[in-house]
Amino acid sequence: MKLMLRNTAQGLSAYVPKKDLEEPVVSKEKEGLWGGTITLANGWVLALPEMAADTRLPITVEARKVGGGE
Repeated sequence: MKLMLRNTAQGLSAYVPKKDLEEPVVSKEKEGLWGGTITLANGWVLALPEMAADTRLPITVEARKVGGGE
C-alpha cells in the first residue's frame, strides 16, 4: 500500500491515501526508520522498504501491512 511519512510537531506521522487515514507512529522496530516495521496508533504494523538512512521526509513509499487491525 502507498504510505506517506512526514514529521509533524507531534512526531512522525503516516498517511494512507487509499483509506484516508492519518495516524501517528507510536513505535519503530529499528533505531533508523528504513527496513524495519513501524506501529501506528491504530495498531497497524507496517513493513517499510530499505532506503538510505539520510532519506528526507516527507516521502511516499510502498509499505506492506504485516499485522494489526482491519
